[in-house]
Amino acid sequence: MTHDLADDRAAVRAFFGERAPRWDARFPDDGPAYAAAVHEIGLRPGDVVLDAGCGTGRALPELRTAVGPAGTVLGADLTPEMLDEAARTGRGKAATLLLADVSQLPLQSSCLDAVFGAGLISHLPGPESGLRELARVVRPQGRLALFHPVGRAALAARQGRQTSPDDIRAEPRLRALLAATGWRLVSYVDEDDRYLALAERRPE
Repeated sequence: MTHDLADDRAAVRAFFGERAPRWDARFPDDGPAYAAAVHEIGLRPGDVVLDAGCGTGRALPELRTAVGPAGTVLGADLTPEMLDEAARTGRGKAATLLLADVSQLPLQSSCLDAVFGAGLISHLPGPESGLRELARVVRPQGRLALFHPVGRAALAARQGRQTSPDDIRAEPRLRALLAATGWRLVSYVDEDDRYLALAERRPE
């Protein structure tokens, strides 16, 4: 199992590392969708928030605006090239960037108020362990936002496939997965132009 997960991580790093320099150019119009999703998390000035799988850091400036100068923004990604792009574009100035596996975060338990994850859930090597680790680092009743700038049907069409109830982002499967890893799904939107699942960290 450990060997398989290591292979998965290497595959994710290779996939995104090769695409990092061109990533933003592929999706130039996603900015407003990111801003709207960050707004819906309900962050407050002074909060501590993690962008898990931050990629090129498109959400980092919005997260910084939401928590203000007294807040803390962290951006963690498995792929060095993605973090290099975040720094090159200046988005890294809004956050502390961490080269880290979301399933093994170098953070204390219950230290975060919220986690934002864009496109994260389908790329987690072992989604159960990743979501359980995010639950560990988020305080009780803290928030998790799983976001994608297009919905499941639009993403499937882009990839030349059909939607499936086995999709990890499908509402019944995601609800069960979250419940098994310390979360409670509180809202779920799957529309052509956005996907946003908000969950709350269950009390111990």
